[in-house]
Amino acid sequence: MYGYRFELFFFSLLAILFGSLLFPVDFFQEKLMPVLFLINIIAGIVLISKKKKLFWIFIFLFVGLSIVLGVSILQSKEINSYIFTRLGFYFLFYVIVTVEIIKQVWNASNVNKNVIIGLMSGYIALGLLAFFLFVTIELYAPNSFGGILLDSSSFDAKVDSLLYYAYITLLTIGYGEIIPVTPIAQKASILAGLMGQFYIVIITAVVVEKYIKHSSKK
Repeated sequence: MYGYRFELFFFSLLAILFGSLLFPVDFFQEKLMPVLFLINIIAGIVLISKKKKLFWIFIFLFVGLSIVLGVSILQSKEINSYIFTRLGFYFLFYVIVTVEIIKQVWNASNVNKNVIIGLMSGYIALGLLAFFLFVTIELYAPNSFGGILLDSSSFDAKVDSLLYYAYITLLTIGYGEIIPVTPIAQKASILAGLMGQFYIVIITAVVVEKYIKHSSKK
């Protein structure tokens, strides 16, 4: 499975992002998304399976998240006492796996389909890092983000909107439906935008350069 590590990670990320297009939003948010995140962590374990220390860290994350998610799903609460634990697990996972993806893409001698998919996976993982950061800020300091998409009092609706905002910010599009209204939210938005630009300008540029050199040699 290691040879398909980037594909597994990439398609599980797409399921997390776009699964709500196929299922009712409430059902997807409460039941399916936690399961998809666990599948994504399994894909991450495959991705770093050759590094023993990281492998056991991910195994610990997977077991811990399985227990926490099982308890939280059984409780069926909109916000429960395990939300911060889950956010902490997710954030740590995506920090580690994003760095590892960037390293593997950066060190690739030849650019092939797997490397390109890995490049895309790293960018999507950056968006999820921004998402978990925004959700944590909104939980600790409610109403840190404002706008017409956040007028709903439903936490699930806010989470879906912040996921959208994370990628819009990473892409530096900025439609204006959501705005950061507190200093910490503004700084987090700047950080997300910078991460997206640095990734495109540096990591993507290096991969493109390697691809051009490899093609010219052929």
